[in-house]
Amino acid sequence: MSILENPAQPFAHTDDAAAIAALETAFAAQRAAFAADRDPSIETRRERLGALIGMLATNRERIAAAIAQDFGAHPAPASDLIEVLGPIGRAQYVLEHLEKWMRPSPRDMDAALFGTARAYVQYQPKGVVGNIVPWNFPFDLSVGPMVEMLAAGNRVIVKPSEFTPACAELLREMVAATFDPMLVTVAVGGLELARAFSATPWDHLLYTGSPNVGRQVMAAAAANLTPVTLELGGKCPAILTPGSVTPANVEAVIGTKIIKNGQMCVSVDYALVPRAEMETFVDHARAFMERAAPNYSKGEECTGMISTRHLDRMGEMLDEARERQSRVVTLEADGTVDPVTRRMPMSLVLDPARDLRIMQEEIFGPILPVVPYDELDAAVAGVNAGERPLGLYVFGDDAAVTDRVLAETHSGGAAVNTCAVQSALPSMGFGGSGMSGMGRHHGIEGFREFSNPRGVVVRGEGDLIDAFYAPYAKAAGLVQAVLGG
Repeated sequence: MSILENPAQPFAHTDDAAAIAALETAFAAQRAAFAADRDPSIETRRERLGALIGMLATNRERIAAAIAQDFGAHPAPASDLIEVLGPIGRAQYVLEHLEKWMRPSPRDMDAALFGTARAYVQYQPKGVVGNIVPWNFPFDLSVGPMVEMLAAGNRVIVKPSEFTPACAELLREMVAATFDPMLVTVAVGGLELARAFSATPWDHLLYTGSPNVGRQVMAAAAANLTPVTLELGGKCPAILTPGSVTPANVEAVIGTKIIKNGQMCVSVDYALVPRAEMETFVDHARAFMERAAPNYSKGEECTGMISTRHLDRMGEMLDEARERQSRVVTLEADGTVDPVTRRMPMSLVLDPARDLRIMQEEIFGPILPVVPYDELDAAVAGVNAGERPLGLYVFGDDAAVTDRVLAETHSGGAAVNTCAVQSALPSMGFGGSGMSGMGRHHGIEGFREFSNPRGVVVRGEGDLIDAFYAPYAKAAGLVQAVLGG
């Protein structure tokens, strides 16, 4: 899902013309500020990251309240864990490693040709970086990437989703109280602002959302030759190899699926299960939900769908599956759909037809298709027949088998005997491949993503560099020495 196509109610009061004018003013101011300070010291960068940590810690309860307001219902501990502690942990990790990352990275040189010269890569700030944020993780995906952007020495403008208005307003207030607007600021507005944001001549642009809108963002950025990082979605499979349908593994699949009630780009979109173990999977899934969240759709563990239209979309998908004679299993006794809080129970759809919407579209909700297979090779071939997913999960105790599945598939990230953890590690670059995206943030990969890796050569003594200058007759001896003859 994306900020441009989600059907939630946008700001009724937003004046996009004024918002676009404010964006242009802020961008020009940050450009000028960067021109005056192109390489902030490590002390300055550390101070900025410390301020970011303090901003999140101070506003922890307000963040949870804003998310609950926008989603209709949202567990506060999940907000703390993902939207507050996630970016804080990311910043703390960067602070531990920033000095090493900022050092010039030496490169080898042929002493016979270049003498005592030295070469290195210098990671310098790119400049002013834009971040278009989706609605599903309004703080983790706005403040989180800001960590590496600031660590790399950049200035940042964030465009939060217009479909999480409470979070957008709180983010704007938090940032304004913490940072000089010439360093970090927040642009709040609707669709026209989002389009103008993509067309701004950033030094780098990050977009998180759907592949369809990612194309539009990339096309707008191309007019300015703006480099982009695209974090997109896709249908992330969980492949349970024969014998791996255990309570712990099914818990990992279902437990991941109910994070944000399925509204997560690295959630399990469908599970591939040996045909003989389908009923075992259903039994373990029921047992997990009965133990972990027996009244899931009525309780505090359940996140609401972002909008009524998205809730209706989930219902339409389930209705289509039932009409086509798919077996739908609701993992909750007396589970109900609450149109006020937009909460709904978790459902499995067993052996769905391949042309159903749940098998063609990224679901982004509490529906899990469970697809049986007879041969593991056929299951892997089915995954490879689709677009490369953002995440791929394989379960099994035989390392040779799980390694083979990893070797024979392609995805942005992967995990063995768990799900989605690869997207949460501060030390590991996170991103997609093909239709699921390009580029990385998190960790050293994120620092380098938002840096310009400038190659530098410092000439020394005793070299043969002048062999490259005319007249080239003097290069004959060098060529003969290298090639012989």
